[in-house]
Amino acid sequence: MTRQPAPVRPPVVLTIAGSDAGGGAGIQADLKTIEACGAFGTSAITSATAQNTRGVESTHLLPREEIAAQIGAVRDDFDVAAVKTGMLATTEVVDLVAERAPDLPNLVVDPVMVAASGDRLLEPEAEAAYEGLIAEARLVTPNAEEAEVLTGVAVTDPETAREAGERLVEMGAEAALVKGGHVPGDDVVDTLVGDDAVRTFRHDRVDTDATHGSGCTLSSAVAARLARGDGLETAVGAGIDLLSRAVRYNLDVGEGPGAVHHAVGVRDDAARGATAEAVRSVATALAGVDAEALTPSNGATAVGATPYAESLADVAAVGVDPEEKADADRGVRFGAADGPAERLLAAREAAPSLRFAVDCRRSEPLRSALEGPVATVAERTDEVDEADGTGGATGVRRAVDAVDGSPLAVEAPDADRLTLVSSDADRLAHRVETLSAELAA
Repeated sequence: MTRQPAPVRPPVVLTIAGSDAGGGAGIQADLKTIEACGAFGTSAITSATAQNTRGVESTHLLPREEIAAQIGAVRDDFDVAAVKTGMLATTEVVDLVAERAPDLPNLVVDPVMVAASGDRLLEPEAEAAYEGLIAEARLVTPNAEEAEVLTGVAVTDPETAREAGERLVEMGAEAALVKGGHVPGDDVVDTLVGDDAVRTFRHDRVDTDATHGSGCTLSSAVAARLARGDGLETAVGAGIDLLSRAVRYNLDVGEGPGAVHHAVGVRDDAARGATAEAVRSVATALAGVDAEALTPSNGATAVGATPYAESLADVAAVGVDPEEKADADRGVRFGAADGPAERLLAAREAAPSLRFAVDCRRSEPLRSALEGPVATVAERTDEVDEADGTGGATGVRRAVDAVDGSPLAVEAPDADRLTLVSSDADRLAHRVETLSAELAA
């Protein structure tokens, strides 16, 4: 049988950048990210670099006419909805792109000057050439060092980031995103400056050096979202959220620090169905045992986090009512259970392999039956934010971090519940069955 085709028409994004032989940055990172963000990636390669996670060994600049030919070939055939630039390397290439910039829609300029490894990717004399390209940009995305080179403002905090962004807008850019990843501090603060508004995006810093390809990934994600029709602020916010997750769940590849996980969002979305099924299996196990001594009087809740979970929206949950156990395998929903889901997410901050949890009735027999480490949340102290409280996210994280190995459960001394945790749903279901049998004996 001959089947009918069912073509799709994604928006097209063009990236003009250098090639990274190691695959973590440059054109390779751009195309992976663009595809993961729901657009179709095309490319014009400016330079071939022999690099990996440890550094750049050599570069070979393509002839100006060949770069122009690539841009022309893409523009002649594709309805390009957004364009992003990365490594342009020389004054000649920057000028080439600037000449074509008035016809490049949704132009996102990532002024790549130095690789994450510290290797130089732009000739010093080419820095001044960026002024003409920035003047045509929908968005320019420098890090702190690049912003200082372009504006003369040393970026050391959100206020100086705003000042640098304002100067970039004065140079003609519609908006500037001054990235805060290179500015010291517990939080990363990215500052978006437009003609009449300033917006800051704040997220926790991840304790890792695996940031290879971070700038490429962010600018590509923003370009893809603009190509899909998002407004600028929405596109930037989505790109920052993606990068934050991509850095935390980075790719441990190569002998260097590693690369960001370009497809982390789409991979996580793909795991939602399997995660829901796993949570359902835990709830079914709980419903199938004599769990009177295990289940709180108002019922238990089984929860499961997707592999790269970052928020309650990434945690599936189902309640088990002791009076209606027949319905325990139904009604799995994401973002529906705050208490146990929040405790699981907090535990994952210290032990990221933990993915599943069940709230149980806390009792001394249950506590004694657990043959393994239990993370006990300390009473509220001055060191814990009062708003966090006993059993809150900070307390849970510290308790899990203090355990030697992965805990079997998390408990708060003044709470009536104990939360069983596990990295595997089948193992958690088996633990529920075993504990129920021991408590009933």
